[in-house]
Amino acid sequence: MHEEDCWEVYLAGEIHSDWRERIVDLAEDLPVVFSAPVCDHEASDRVGVRILGPEDCAFWRDHKSAKINAIRTQYLIDQADLVVVRFGDQYRQWNAAFDAGCAVAKDIPLITMHDAALDHALKEIDAHAKAVCRGPEQVVEILRYVIEHP
Repeated sequence: MHEEDCWEVYLAGEIHSDWRERIVDLAEDLPVVFSAPVCDHEASDRVGVRILGPEDCAFWRDHKSAKINAIRTQYLIDQADLVVVRFGDQYRQWNAAFDAGCAVAKDIPLITMHDAALDHALKEIDAHAKAVCRGPEQVVEILRYVIEHP
């Protein structure tokens, strides 16, 4: 834990639903500081060309943005006491899988959250998670347990 016995939790993964807001709301009484990637899809995808200039090739546009976004992601995961990764069923979230792998490689506890329909596809990632949750309520109950039982 960091300053003032406050847990730092990084919320990675799917950006198309309100799961982050639900976790934050449910955990409002806990000593937790949450961080996340830039969840404005357009801002995240365009940061490279906005700052470093235009590119004709989509690969290089994405490459510039990915590297700039990685500065933030790497820093926030490094600071985290716990990483929660949400996998949605609508899009393939390769970045979420990468964030999960980074947390595991850094020995930062990982919680995954996804529907049962993704159990098989995510079995290797889930094998390294400390818990596999189905919704924000379970994530917050785990936080509550680990924080309130020293």
